[in-house]
Amino acid sequence: MNILAVIPARGGSKGIPGKNIKEVAGIPLIAHAIKACLECSDQFHKLIVSTDDETIASVARQYGADVPFIRPAHLATDEASSLGVMQHALQYFEENDKVQIDWTMLVQATNPLVLPADINKALGLLQQHPNATSIVSVKEAMDSHPFKLKIIEQGELKPYIQDTPEMIRRQDLEPAIYKRNGSLYMTRRDVLMDQNDLYGEHIVPYIMPAERSIDIDEEADLVLADFLLKQRMQSERGL
Repeated sequence: MNILAVIPARGGSKGIPGKNIKEVAGIPLIAHAIKACLECSDQFHKLIVSTDDETIASVARQYGADVPFIRPAHLATDEASSLGVMQHALQYFEENDKVQIDWTMLVQATNPLVLPADINKALGLLQQHPNATSIVSVKEAMDSHPFKLKIIEQGELKPYIQDTPEMIRRQDLEPAIYKRNGSLYMTRRDVLMDQNDLYGEHIVPYIMPAERSIDIDEEADLVLADFLLKQRMQSERGL
């Protein structure tokens, strides 16, 4: 099976300028995704970084990633989609390597706490779910559970779902609900290219814990990720 792994990393982040190469736990943000993927690289046809930015490309190469092209400008705007980025990368390799890609895996540079084990477990779901059209990482979303949500009507706080008890225990929040954590997306080739979709009809979840689901969107996320990664490093060293 030919799997193309892609780490997208555009240079035009507005919320945190230069986000993908900001230092987090001693190395650039993108390097964490690269290091995790490299430990699983024997399972990929290719592992690449897709970027429009020469500085990001240089940093990615320093940490062992392949950057075979500079992404076209129209795929690096605020409006550009992950779908278009993945389609571009797949088409590039099918044309240049003369090989058909079976699956793509998108690994977000902005989710630096992903472990190689997460990537391997997501890949393992392909064997368990042969009819899957995509595999998507998720986390449990207790704080966003509909039973906990409120609306404001005429200046008063009301339950989002009518007749929800005002006081509800965590263990009573059933069924559990999940949301995408943005870390990993796997898509079958025909879904990506023929159906023009990242998901398809049979989406298999890969559940990740909240502490590995940090998505860097603002400065506070950088601080939290830096703290958690340094804690992990200390634990690995037995400190």
